[in-house]
Amino acid sequence: MNTENIKKQILEMEIAALEKWNKGNPDGYLAIYSPDFTYFDPFQEKRLDGFEKIQELYESLRGKGSVDRYEMIDPVVQLSGKTAILTYNLISYAGDDVYKWNCTEVYHLNDSNQWKIVHNHWSLIKPLG
Repeated sequence: MNTENIKKQILEMEIAALEKWNKGNPDGYLAIYSPDFTYFDPFQEKRLDGFEKIQELYESLRGKGSVDRYEMIDPVVQLSGKTAILTYNLISYAGDDVYKWNCTEVYHLNDSNQWKIVHNHWSLIKPLG
């Protein structure tokens, strides 16, 4: 697969997962996280390590919240060997609320020739308080 096709595939995977997430369904992301996944979130005290930890967090959020629409701004996929880094800004609209995020995700091509997210880092574009 050529570089442009890999970049397109990574972006399509992210959009599909995000579409589910915006309806309160974390399964899209859970399907593309690796077992050794790590996660930074501004609402968590510390990094979450391992698939079980993120699954536990996401199950507590299942069915909660809904995003009416979103904008994925300036997504960039950078490739290096079996690693792909996706970065973008995300603006989510839920009723009258607007949420502005920075996202960094590190994908890795595993031994089964599947791209999986090994690390995800979310931060607020404009920090709270």
